[in-house]
Amino acid sequence: MATLQVGKAAPDFTLEGVSGKEFLEVSLSQYRGKWVVLFFYPLDFTFVCPTEIIGFNEQYDRFQKLNAEVLGASVDSKFSHLAWISQELGDLHFPLLSDITKDVARNYGILIVEQGISLRGLYIIDPQGVLRYELVHDLNVGRSVDETLRVLEALQTGELCPLNWRQGVQTLGKG
Repeated sequence: MATLQVGKAAPDFTLEGVSGKEFLEVSLSQYRGKWVVLFFYPLDFTFVCPTEIIGFNEQYDRFQKLNAEVLGASVDSKFSHLAWISQELGDLHFPLLSDITKDVARNYGILIVEQGISLRGLYIIDPQGVLRYELVHDLNVGRSVDETLRVLEALQTGELCPLNWRQGVQTLGKG
């Protein structure tokens, strides 16, 4: 197994999941030509996870305007995802994927083997399938959707972006 590294090809995968109330199969490679924001969360029916999923869902239009797709994933089954969507999450604009074999979490380096769950991993993958950003959080701390959008916008400039760079602020030019 190759080591995950920013600047290298993101490990491809094909997973079953849920979009709306329908089951589907999703491959990372089907999103070539688009940016992908892939985030893993530990488990369905927990406390921090729905805040993140709902947060990404609320900002989905902003990701779309940046030619980016959002994919959520955990080690839960597609049936668990469907139940959670129906009972708590409501209408989502992006799929929740089932890494039931834990292979994708393992390939992305975030599987906690002893617990059989993943850390909170977030990855931004460019339109050519290259990993451009990786962030891993402790189980207890949710991620920032605004920071994810800021980094995505910065990456899309193709330029050097200083500390706290925001859209509309001057970059440092080409690297």
